[in-house]
Amino acid sequence: MDKKNVLSAKNLHKIYRKKTTNSVHAINNLNLDVQEGEIFGLLGPNGAGKTTFINILAGIVIKTSGNINVWGFDLDKNPRQVRASIGIVPQEVNLDPFFSPKKLLELQAGLYGVKKKDRITDIVLKLVSLEKQANSYARSLSGGMKRRLLIAKALVHQPPIIILDEPTAGVDVELRNNLFENLKSLNEQGVTIILTTHNLSEAESMCHRIGILNKGNLVALDTTKNLLDKIKTKKVIFKLNKTVKLNNIANSSLNIISKKDNEIEISYEKNKISIQEIINLIQKQDTKIIDISTDDADLEDVFIRLTKD
Repeated sequence: MDKKNVLSAKNLHKIYRKKTTNSVHAINNLNLDVQEGEIFGLLGPNGAGKTTFINILAGIVIKTSGNINVWGFDLDKNPRQVRASIGIVPQEVNLDPFFSPKKLLELQAGLYGVKKKDRITDIVLKLVSLEKQANSYARSLSGGMKRRLLIAKALVHQPPIIILDEPTAGVDVELRNNLFENLKSLNEQGVTIILTTHNLSEAESMCHRIGILNKGNLVALDTTKNLLDKIKTKKVIFKLNKTVKLNNIANSSLNIISKKDNEIEISYEKNKISIQEIINLIQKQDTKIIDISTDDADLEDVFIRLTKD
């Protein structure tokens, strides 16, 4: 069964008009759908338009043209319902240091018009593992706890979609892992998650689908697996019992990267030659292969290829 789209952008443009210089096209004809229940990664270098897109959804930036629909609501006709359907976790930690987590979440729920009897403050605190710190001052929380409290703030009105803007910028490895366990748990409970990140290995491990923005243009939109499969070149390192002659394995789809002693590193186009054919070419020279290590393409290869000028 096809999953429904919970967020759609159609022909979206954002142009910043400057008096002194040419106007800047921050988002250029963006067409994007996010499906219910997925973890969607929005990637791109600085200035690609990721934060502009999030700010349009949040109501901080006004789009120039195009349509946005969130959870069945049109941004132009129902801006309040759109904002009620999303919870945004910002990059910056912006918490009042003199409030406790519990008080902050109660205030946030009040801002969204959640009635006292419908508030889920204690549930949200437990969800982000802050129930023990519920009544501590925010200023006494560690960096990791503050990040989790930002996620909790985005959850108080129970939105079906959560958007995280660079959630692990400047965060240590342990905290990053902890955050992602929290996010996976939310996703398993049916929350759709949109993630912007610079960390490509993070996107690779977390996201079901990925959109890559570059200079306001969507340059890729596919499943993470399909994006990785598009990279044609693979690398392989052979440790041999003796030196092989390069000219004997010269092939248009092979490229010798380096050769030292009895070790040779080769890149090859996987759609033109298989690893087995390369092994056969080496073994024909009466050479024994002691060890093989391959370097599969990762998201960084895709990203560099799609965002280079």
